[in-house]
Amino acid sequence: MNMLPVAEAQERLLSRANPVSDSETISLVEADGRVLAADLTAKLTQPPFNASAMDGYALRGQDAPQPGTELRLIGTSSAGSAFDGMIGHGETVRIFTGAPVPDGADSVLLQEDSEKTATGIRTTYPVRAGQHVRPRGQDFTEGEAVLPAGTVLDFSRLTVAAAMNHATLSVLRKPVVALLATGDELVSPGQQPGSAQIVASSTFGIAALARKAGADVLDLGIVPDDTAAITAAVERARQAQVDVIVTLGGASVGDHDLVQATLLAAGMELDFWRIAMRPGKPLMVGSFGDTHVLGLPGNPVSSLVCGLLFLEPLIRKLASLPAIDRAATATTAVALKANDQRQDYVRARLARSPSGTLLAEPFGKQDSSMMKIFANADCLIVRPPHGRELAAGEPCPVMLIRPE
Repeated sequence: MNMLPVAEAQERLLSRANPVSDSETISLVEADGRVLAADLTAKLTQPPFNASAMDGYALRGQDAPQPGTELRLIGTSSAGSAFDGMIGHGETVRIFTGAPVPDGADSVLLQEDSEKTATGIRTTYPVRAGQHVRPRGQDFTEGEAVLPAGTVLDFSRLTVAAAMNHATLSVLRKPVVALLATGDELVSPGQQPGSAQIVASSTFGIAALARKAGADVLDLGIVPDDTAAITAAVERARQAQVDVIVTLGGASVGDHDLVQATLLAAGMELDFWRIAMRPGKPLMVGSFGDTHVLGLPGNPVSSLVCGLLFLEPLIRKLASLPAIDRAATATTAVALKANDQRQDYVRARLARSPSGTLLAEPFGKQDSSMMKIFANADCLIVRPPHGRELAAGEPCPVMLIRPE
């Protein structure tokens, strides 16, 4: 089978992804980052009355068109304690920000635009009818659809949801990703590896990536290189009705790579595998009906690169969340040699030149087993298939590892 270009592989994967449509009701305090499943309408009107926008004096605008007008003070209106009465000609009420404007009044005079008298105040500034008054319903009215379905909730949208008197919200269910790492050589962190074993690490990075992308994670643990054990783990994921099954390792066709054959025997439809990229060539994509299957390479760096390129966009589409833009342009700090037929992702640090230009400096070693380099990298320099040699100082596309 020929290797598939990265862009074509991404398009084929995402073209088969249908966003999750079922919903759940959660509390307002849990809703940050979630997606509304239905239009959110106001349960009340805001503000519920004509309210003062400033501290000052409520009055009739027609009573004080010019400075020097004297008004008789007849009461106070404060937030939570309205003036019970009506303002008539030549009268005023002391009012505070957020308080109801008394009946009969239509304007608020700023407190600094007045002078106290024996019976009330004298204006020192002309009054414009309607000034400093927030009219009832200025923000929203009862029954108004303020936030449409599909809105991603954040700090400002949660604020308006709370103001509309919603304690709970109907949101789309998070996609669920099942993870299983395969390999007789793997042990969990904290255990002592045998002479031919290593500590399993990819699961933790991929799980964190999946959660940050908007998914819940079902960790199926480490599964040995055994057809029955792999079949049982996959069946557990299918019984849980997960949206994505991610395997780590064993997706190639070596003597000990049992994942692909086992999944095919269990009924998986194989879409494609082997991508024209470095690292990450053995990526496998398939499905069990509506359940997506991603077979990531066992090599930790390869799995993380594939996770950024394939798993994250898949989860974001399933969750109805916007794609994360990781693309940027930098200037290469060193010469880059011509590339072969695979799209290369070169780990690099980023810095700013004195002029503000982004400088990408690749690490000297790029072995895909070196996790420390990935942890210290800021970006991946993207070298297209058959890309020409680049001299130091030439622009190059990069993929930001931490775009925020």
